[in-house]
Amino acid sequence: MSDSESQPTNQPIGQGQGHDQATELLFDLVSAKSFSGEEGPAAAVFGRYARALGLDSSIDEVGNAIAHRGAASEDALVHIVCLGHIDTVPGDIPVRIEDGVLHGRGSVDAKGPISAMLIAGSRAELPEGVRLTIAGAVGEEAAGSIGARHLAPQWKPDACLIGEPSASNGVTLGYKGRLLARATATCPNTHSAGKDPSASDEIIAWWSGVLALVESFNQEPTRTFDQIQATISDMTSTCDGMEQRSVFNAGFRLPPAMDPETLIEQVTALCNEHVTIEFDGAERAHATTRNDPVVRALSSAIRTCSMRPHPKLKTGTADLNVVAPIWQCPIAAYGPGDSSLDHTPIEHLPLDEYQRSIEVLTHAISTLASELVTAKNATHAAS
Repeated sequence: MSDSESQPTNQPIGQGQGHDQATELLFDLVSAKSFSGEEGPAAAVFGRYARALGLDSSIDEVGNAIAHRGAASEDALVHIVCLGHIDTVPGDIPVRIEDGVLHGRGSVDAKGPISAMLIAGSRAELPEGVRLTIAGAVGEEAAGSIGARHLAPQWKPDACLIGEPSASNGVTLGYKGRLLARATATCPNTHSAGKDPSASDEIIAWWSGVLALVESFNQEPTRTFDQIQATISDMTSTCDGMEQRSVFNAGFRLPPAMDPETLIEQVTALCNEHVTIEFDGAERAHATTRNDPVVRALSSAIRTCSMRPHPKLKTGTADLNVVAPIWQCPIAAYGPGDSSLDHTPIEHLPLDEYQRSIEVLTHAISTLASELVTAKNATHAAS
């Protein structure tokens, strides 16, 4: 572990303690606190285990933890990227194993998935000419996704697996888009008995217009994935005796039919002279199909492991939204864990679920690598 003080004394983990390497990796990685912007300890754990597994490992300029296996980049016929993230939201959950379940912040979102990818990546059968990269990105839980944005222009992979919880029998085909809005209303102080609206009145009137806009859009789509979701995150109001100020933070989850630019234009048009808006975290929705080669490989691997695959569309947002439009390659998300536990104070991951996901990923990476090499060789032969 990178920080021995974070290891609970009632649940030792390490060589000779009766746990396999995969469990040790998961425990140590979850134990390394790595809130967004503070991922160094987790990156060090990732690198230590990657090297122990026989992979080349490094930490890049922004702190991403990278591991490579197989052909050198200049010699690679096929490049497969497994992209997860090593940062977490805040929250101190004592790391422990009880009754075959590992508890801790990030166990599901998403240190379980990236740990499974690292173990599976070391075990998968790779044909000659395949380069496999496992990347633990930083900053995914922050609006900027600095880690994925740093990697996106550097690589042009032939396929990508995103490490996010889907359950060991689930395959995530896509994620909704996102837009964050910070609206501010300012106006001269007024008496509550007067006729002029307060700053809070102005903000609420704007938000009422936004909700009417969302309701109108959502009348036709029946799936949640195809609807706009609008949520208030917080609202504050202050007054210095001369001026009132109200600040309102909201988030939108966007379907494929609504891009951030269009929504920005529409909600801005609802503002009057007292309300201004700033936007952040804009991402477009992205979804693939069941015929995607990555989806097929994962689904086949799930069946091989005696489970039935369940394709899913998620209402959240992931680094898939960042890299998919740039890489334009087969892509899907997979990883152990119940995503309803993301960010909660009871985040935990059953170890049998984790082990099943490693088996699935090992089969999926092997199958995908073989299929991509065969296709690439056929293309070269035809040309």
